[in-house]
Amino acid sequence: MGKQNESTYITVDSPTSQHTSSEREKKLAVSNNDDQALEYAMEAEGMIIDDETNKRILCKIDKYLLPIMCSLYAIQYMDKVSNSYASIMGIKTDLNMIGDQYSWTGTVFYLGYLAFVFPMSNTLQRFPVAKTVALFIGCWGIIMTCQAASQNYASYLAMRLLLGIFESGITPAFVILTSQWYKREEQFLRSALWFSANGLGVLIGTSIAYGFALHQGSLSIKGWRALFIVIGGMTMLFSVIFYFYVPDLPSKAWFLTEEEKLLVVQRIRTNQQGFGNKKFKLYQLKEALEDPRTWCYFIYGITSEIPNGGITNFNSILISQDLKYGVLKAFLMNLPTGAVQILLNPLAAYFARYVRSRIIVALAITFLVIVGCGMLAYAHEPGVKLAAIYIFGMQPVGMVCLLSCIASNTAGHTKKVVVNAIFLIGYCVGMAVGPQTFIASQSPTYIGAKTAMLSSNCISVLALVLILFLNIHANRKRDASATTSESSENTEFRDLTDFENPNFRYAL
Repeated sequence: MGKQNESTYITVDSPTSQHTSSEREKKLAVSNNDDQALEYAMEAEGMIIDDETNKRILCKIDKYLLPIMCSLYAIQYMDKVSNSYASIMGIKTDLNMIGDQYSWTGTVFYLGYLAFVFPMSNTLQRFPVAKTVALFIGCWGIIMTCQAASQNYASYLAMRLLLGIFESGITPAFVILTSQWYKREEQFLRSALWFSANGLGVLIGTSIAYGFALHQGSLSIKGWRALFIVIGGMTMLFSVIFYFYVPDLPSKAWFLTEEEKLLVVQRIRTNQQGFGNKKFKLYQLKEALEDPRTWCYFIYGITSEIPNGGITNFNSILISQDLKYGVLKAFLMNLPTGAVQILLNPLAAYFARYVRSRIIVALAITFLVIVGCGMLAYAHEPGVKLAAIYIFGMQPVGMVCLLSCIASNTAGHTKKVVVNAIFLIGYCVGMAVGPQTFIASQSPTYIGAKTAMLSSNCISVLALVLILFLNIHANRKRDASATTSESSENTEFRDLTDFENPNFRYAL
């Protein structure tokens, strides 16, 4: 307990002419329990940001961060869905897969993800975020390339397990980065933009796979092996770029001036949370476990991702076999799925600005996905089933909404890490279960899997409704008990949780 009271005293010059009319020296105590942004927050206190300056800073952040975040998310999705492409390019025959063995290649990826999502999240809290993520990217790029050398089912399964382990850090890292750089009202659109890059990954990955499948006869190695080598090589190259390009904190950004760094801190003051604290706090862990929202996120993660886990690994098989389009045409028919994701995620975020609720948007999209699942399960015409698969491309919008809610509505860095990890554990469970609903004996229609997709999405609606109710109720209760008493200075940067900070309000 003694360590909690340790403080270091720093001398900070108050902002000059732009910030205050007098120059005075403040002796300020910064506890090791406080947020990493506190020193900058104290120096920035009193700075006024006009609309023009705010837009300029926001545009600069978007210009330097969003392209590389979107590119990375596209590449990691290409890594994930390459298994689906390989399934119709001969990997099952070449590695002698029988029965439900292919289903396990999808499941084992998320078992690795599940086992390491919390350790990876904790690592991101303790070490520089961008540098740590770059290391993860490099490792999974190497593993992706090594998959091409698999000579039997066991070795390929081992590679898939390792791939899941190292990819488990990317989404928690992006949630942290988004909450560090953007105001709460800006986070949903930015989360939607980098998540929509999954669709870009579909377009690029499908095109590469189609090219290798089309020219299979002229290649010196099997097309699926060439696919893994190319995507793995792209991933390794990107790890180097990410390492040197992305700053670990806004206060260390190479593309910002010293004044702009202060302005970034001042901008996020309204978030009631800062850059984060490297110290793991047990009381915040306990609070995360006691918060009912955590378990609603967990339930939603399971129920929404059971369908997604199945489709991610069996989409190509469904189009080529159930819908009878064949191998080459299956790749072409899959392309619009990527376009749906690219367009719909930003549109959903834009629409949320008008309804002022991310959860309402998630509910609306989930209802449409339920209709699509019904069409896929019970329609007979291939065209109707194909339309259902395209409708299912809307499914990731719900996850974007939840990730954005966690970033905006969970304060306290340890609590945010824990809640995000628990949600992703639910996500992993759903993604691991999803491929197992595709039973080989039900091929090619897989009616059991389609029914599971429909029922799981229905349950996810209940979780969304409960989250919305909890947030509305908490905000009304806090508004009713609000007092005019003066709050502590810089509470936004004291690493307080959303339960501790009376000024905190939940975004709907």
